[in-house]
Amino acid sequence: MSQRMTTGEAAVGTLIRNGVSTVFCLPGVQSDYLFDALHAAEPIIHAIHTRHEQGAAYMALGAAMATGKPAVYAVVPGPGFLNTTGALSTAYAANAPVLAMVGQIPAAAIGRSLGMANEIPDQLGVMRTLTKYADRIRATHEAPLKVTEAFRQMISGRSRPAALECAVDVLSRGAPVEIPAAAVPITPLVDLDAVAQAAKLLGDALHPMIIVGGGAQNASFEVTALAEMLQAPVLAHRMGLGVLDRRNPLCVNMVVGQKLWEHTDVVLAVGTRLSTQLTQWGVDHATKIVRIDADAEELDRIAAPELGIVGDAAAVLGALLDALPSHNRRRESRRDEMLGLHAEAARQLSFLRPQIAYLEAIRAELPEDGVFVDEPTQLGYVGRMTFPVYRPRTFLSPGYQGTLGWGVAAALGAKVARPEIPVLALAGDSGFLCNAQELATAVQYRIPFVVVLLNDNGQANAPRIHRDRSGRRQIATDAHKLDFQKLVEGYGALAMKAASPEELRGALRTALKAEVPTVIEVSAGPMPDPWRTLRPAGGRRGAVPRG
Repeated sequence: MSQRMTTGEAAVGTLIRNGVSTVFCLPGVQSDYLFDALHAAEPIIHAIHTRHEQGAAYMALGAAMATGKPAVYAVVPGPGFLNTTGALSTAYAANAPVLAMVGQIPAAAIGRSLGMANEIPDQLGVMRTLTKYADRIRATHEAPLKVTEAFRQMISGRSRPAALECAVDVLSRGAPVEIPAAAVPITPLVDLDAVAQAAKLLGDALHPMIIVGGGAQNASFEVTALAEMLQAPVLAHRMGLGVLDRRNPLCVNMVVGQKLWEHTDVVLAVGTRLSTQLTQWGVDHATKIVRIDADAEELDRIAAPELGIVGDAAAVLGALLDALPSHNRRRESRRDEMLGLHAEAARQLSFLRPQIAYLEAIRAELPEDGVFVDEPTQLGYVGRMTFPVYRPRTFLSPGYQGTLGWGVAAALGAKVARPEIPVLALAGDSGFLCNAQELATAVQYRIPFVVVLLNDNGQANAPRIHRDRSGRRQIATDAHKLDFQKLVEGYGALAMKAASPEELRGALRTALKAEVPTVIEVSAGPMPDPWRTLRPAGGRRGAVPRG
């Protein structure tokens, strides 16, 4: 049934129809009619006002990654939108369904270079470089259709961000509109013939391996069952962590995975770019790769697989579970073999004990369903290799973007989206300052979460590279020492300190029970260089990397 609405009201009504209950935002004059509609729709939909546009976008990103569901932010055009592009590019890299609702100058002025407030050349063009779908709402009746289409794009196939812009005068216009049903994903039918081929390849394999990425996060049950059926190790790095419970001996890190790679004959790659294996470890004629991905373009981006299947990971793997028993050879348990390899890898990584000890302290206190937000820090780099992850969507990483400073705001968004579980973010002293202002948001909206702030009063990674490369000087790596305790307390959050892993455990016990955001500052000196292990060379003898 149609109803007369402004464009802003039609857009908000469509957000609500698609299950959105929170919009992370920073308002401004070009978006006033959108915010009028948000105000009128409370408490069905709630606006969380951040201190910076990038904070709003990263909070939406954290919410989307922690749930796998679309999350929304709203900002003004021009500089406001541009402040969010780091988060949009990270959402694109991490395959996260984030919707940007962006204002625009008056419709008649767009593209005319009149020098209006917040005007930039081709804002929509910028949006399109960072999203799966972007469009302009040009009239009131378009708002429900284009917002619904944005959701359909985000939840169909490979999840990625979307963006919509709307001119300030168009937002205020009214017309009769009808809010359509919630968007429904377009999902390809399972190719049972291809699944049968995959079952035969895997069933005949002597040394199968499963490699999972972010596209497998919704297929944890199926991956676990297949791993047990094949007795195949499951390798994950960053985006795929948590798909298989780390306590399962078949769950392996990159160190173990590389050792096994040399003898692997059939690879089942699920929702992963497979970039490390194809471009660094190499493949040869004996390597057969079966790829399952929601994105058809991903299947042969670097090298054509033996078999590629386009589809939803859970649906395809479910069919594979049905087909595999009739082809699967008799499998002996590989538990003892895997435990031995884990022990060997632990010895190889033991030189990273300073980082590992702090990660062990965090894991000991963070509940198994707690969300751990990775950050490019000395602990973060090592954590991708050694931090035990037990459940899907509990290890959030910026993926290949390596976005410094995203963690504090992303953790806030994750906590808003999943208020029932603890959320902890890593941060270095440099990265922390990128979004420290959002502690004020957390205090204002009573969002309790924990930041473990590793403070070495500088950027540890850059000066190490400068030192280690002969002839290179150190430049732009020193940092003025700040009193983080006063800074955190100034925002109204709880400030704590820890000087050892044992002290960190004690502080975490308090912080995880606190009803306010908490920052635990850990003073750190130089730590061992993880990169020679994190970027290993070689993989298969005689293999040729591709790409």
